[in-house]
Amino acid sequence: MAQSTFTTQTIDHLGIISGTCHKIGLVETIDSFVGETNRKVSVGHAVKAMVLNALGFVGRPLYLTPEFFSNKPVDLLIHPELQASDFNDDSLGRALDTLYEKGVTEVFAAVASKALTIFGVEHRFVHLDSTTFSLHGAYEVDGADENAVQVTHGYSKDGRHDLKQVVLNLICSCRSQIPVWLKALDGNQADKTSFRDTINSYLAQLRDGETPYFIADSALYTADNIKGLSNVRWISRVPGTIKAVKELYQTLPPEAMQPATEDGYRYLSVESHYGDVAQRWLIVYSQAAYQREVATLEKKIAKERESAEKSLRRLSNKEFDTQVAARESVSTLSAGWRYHEPQIELTEIPHYSTRGRPDKEQPPTRIGFQVVGEVVEQPQAIEQAKNSKGKFVLATNELDATSLDDETILSAYKGQNVSVERGFRFLKDPLFFASSLFLDKPQRIMALLMVMGLSLLVYALGECLIRTELKEQEQTIPDQVGKPTQRPTLRRIFQVFEGIDLLLIHQAGETERMVVNLKPVHHTIIDLLGPEIKRCYIPDG
Repeated sequence: MAQSTFTTQTIDHLGIISGTCHKIGLVETIDSFVGETNRKVSVGHAVKAMVLNALGFVGRPLYLTPEFFSNKPVDLLIHPELQASDFNDDSLGRALDTLYEKGVTEVFAAVASKALTIFGVEHRFVHLDSTTFSLHGAYEVDGADENAVQVTHGYSKDGRHDLKQVVLNLICSCRSQIPVWLKALDGNQADKTSFRDTINSYLAQLRDGETPYFIADSALYTADNIKGLSNVRWISRVPGTIKAVKELYQTLPPEAMQPATEDGYRYLSVESHYGDVAQRWLIVYSQAAYQREVATLEKKIAKERESAEKSLRRLSNKEFDTQVAARESVSTLSAGWRYHEPQIELTEIPHYSTRGRPDKEQPPTRIGFQVVGEVVEQPQAIEQAKNSKGKFVLATNELDATSLDDETILSAYKGQNVSVERGFRFLKDPLFFASSLFLDKPQRIMALLMVMGLSLLVYALGECLIRTELKEQEQTIPDQVGKPTQRPTLRRIFQVFEGIDLLLIHQAGETERMVVNLKPVHHTIIDLLGPEIKRCYIPDG
């Protein structure tokens, strides 16, 4: 009887990713969109491999993809006829080139549209925002390629103003990080000019009747933008620099506002015609934000006072030839003070031509002047600063309050924190591809940003699926501290699946494969996630 040999392969949570990709038709949609390439590794399979690598959360760069798959069941996760060595620099690089040629935004839209249909995701509200990705290198671009982004210096949202960058605009479904649209832009592209184009591009690919409300921060709110979006329903934060907003902050106390359903919030709706566009403004007050912002303000006031007192002491050690010069120096010194002002007197310092104590009747040959005084607070300035704390203004061009009431405006806007902003945090995870943007061509960087967006799509849909099924089936799984939950993050599910391996038994030229270390909680999750995921862990189940 032939002796058996054994080897193992790691699968962990990768079966969940692979199954989700299969559920949304990732490979088929991409290959159908780009067409036949006559390569062993199709573009769709290359993208799936990159998504698996990205969501492996091991921080392994793109060029080490073959190493990532060296101990993984590639035939089970991607395709029976492929192996780890097939996903080398050449195959992945050519796939990125093809994605760019076909249009990265268009390819993403095709996959996202089908995925949202399969999952039945509908969105009345979508959130729009942008972020920056910093890069190294020269990135010379052929001027003839007008579609390639310019990797250049611009305003860095990461604070890396020393590095060149690209900008990514992202639209996510409300109160989820499910991306529905993305677009890579030049590194110096400003939100104020790009947001309107992004909205119009997204609307152009929607079916008739699909017109969500677009929610964005104050970068969207310019006179040109709100005029140019007359056919679009939007909700935007209004910049606090606008004169009418400043006046509302000073004249509208929280007591004059209506309490919101959510504890600690108050609001009041008023009409506005800013930019010659009829709209509703919702002035919102948050008690928690007020306390937080006032605490920060008080620290600034104390810091300004300390700095002002040091500066005034230094100035008091100087002597001035005239009163005018002394007062001008004090004026210059205090020009930048926002919450304090100097209270000073000028002391005369007589000078004599002779040494020693002068006679009482001897007049000085000249008189100098010294500043003496103190720094005092400006109560009115401080009160005005406090009046604006905890407040912000939201605007919408939806005038019908029965179609969009005030509470819904506030709730939808607040959803941005768990929507597009959470998506950006995901994309910039140190263990994600964000550290892998070393590619030598802007075209490939654009394609890789799209792959990153697809990774976010797969992750967000997987998280949505497990939460929905847990709620509908009235089941729970343990969270990080062992308490039952129906709203786990998908990252938590990934942690639960750590240590799931495949045992390969080789005997007489045949190989039998067994999944090991599956526990009841794994079976519960696998059954909830559906057949596409189940086949990766229980092929015959």
